[in-house]
Amino acid sequence: MALGIIDQIKQQTDKAHHVLITCKKDADSDAIASAIAFSSFLVQSGKKVDIVIDNFVLPHKLTFLQNTKKISATFPHLQQFMLTIDVAESGVQELSYDIKEKKLHIFITPKSGFLTKDHIHTAQSAFRYDSIIVLGAQDLRSLGNVYAKHKQLFQEVPIINIDSHPANEHFGQINMVEITASSTAEIITTYIKQVNKTAIDKAMATALMTGMIAATNSFKTDHIKPKTLSLASELVSMGANREDIIKHLYQTKSLALLRLWGQALAHMNYDETIGLISTSITRDDIMRSGAKSDDIIDIIDELISNAPEEKIAVVLYEGIKKEEPIRGILHTEKGIDAKKLLKKYKTTGTSNLIQFSMEQKNILEAEKYIISEIKKQL
Repeated sequence: MALGIIDQIKQQTDKAHHVLITCKKDADSDAIASAIAFSSFLVQSGKKVDIVIDNFVLPHKLTFLQNTKKISATFPHLQQFMLTIDVAESGVQELSYDIKEKKLHIFITPKSGFLTKDHIHTAQSAFRYDSIIVLGAQDLRSLGNVYAKHKQLFQEVPIINIDSHPANEHFGQINMVEITASSTAEIITTYIKQVNKTAIDKAMATALMTGMIAATNSFKTDHIKPKTLSLASELVSMGANREDIIKHLYQTKSLALLRLWGQALAHMNYDETIGLISTSITRDDIMRSGAKSDDIIDIIDELISNAPEEKIAVVLYEGIKKEEPIRGILHTEKGIDAKKLLKKYKTTGTSNLIQFSMEQKNILEAEKYIISEIKKQL
């Protein structure tokens, strides 16, 4: 009899020794918190786990979670390259190496005779990971350089794909895509509950609850199901403190972010005919506020929280360096596909939250252009 999805995932992770967990580039709070929780669960089971997320910078609002320091923006070594030299007849008198112009030079002096290329054999070890878990990503491209620069890894190692978005491409060998779930964290909670409920400690429950709250704007979105609230209640009974999580996610703002929010408000525009809120943030705004470019995602969160009538929210911002392109974040309510609105652009993200870049040099012109493109697609 065929195994169910949960049994397939358990079977794959049970036989794994070293697991890679990754998420889309510029991962959101749901994906980050889910990665932390799933990593903790697997470590409890005796597995080695690395969390690698392209371009990862820990958002200030998630610093209260445990084990965030385990997340890396780059890989450790993935394989070993082995050089085998037959010295049975020649022996070795001296061995040295040098690195010049980014090239490794190895010098071997035989005790007798000589060495030729026929004495040399090369090989590569297996990849350090024997299972990959991808969380909250609709496709492999959205993983950024984690995938783009290591495609062979993803071709050779089994992938477990866990996501809640309808547009997921089912790219894994095992796909747990639950489109009725509120979040990736909800899916992970369901999985761990069925596999080993007693493994959920206070730290894990807090991470899972954080992901669910962040993905649902504290359970205020319109796709909340009774099972979501039931799972949240169970997480509270396991030690998650909802009030503390909300305080960190929504009520604790750095002074730099408050300054940046003020600039965003000053530049805000609203088109009530289509329910679109837009704002632009200049390089000077970011530098004067003391904020970082990764704080921009919080501006979208603030727009969504403080403007419930909005259907579409756009934030455009300049890079810290002048040569960087103008970047943007687009959020849409359920039922409006953000990727289709900006299908002319190369975007990353989900059907309701995407990031993109533009070649325009003037940010105000870029904002007008984006709004006109959105109106054309509605």
